[in-house]
Amino acid sequence: MFHRKPIEERIAERQAKLPPLKEGKHFEHGPAKFVFVSLLVIVALVHFGGLALVMHFYS
Repeated sequence: MFHRKPIEERIAERQAKLPPLKEGKHFEHGPAKFVFVSLLVIVALVHFGGLALVMHFYS
């Protein structure tokens, strides 16, 4: 359509131009990394908050 290459070909060309990925320095999906780190932080805060609450009422 409109004399453009199909999107699959354009994506393949763009990926071919990228340098090779470094071992251990790459996370495949940026938003997934954000969600993963956010969940870890939330879980840690909830655990510390619960621990502080229990220590306050049972000490």
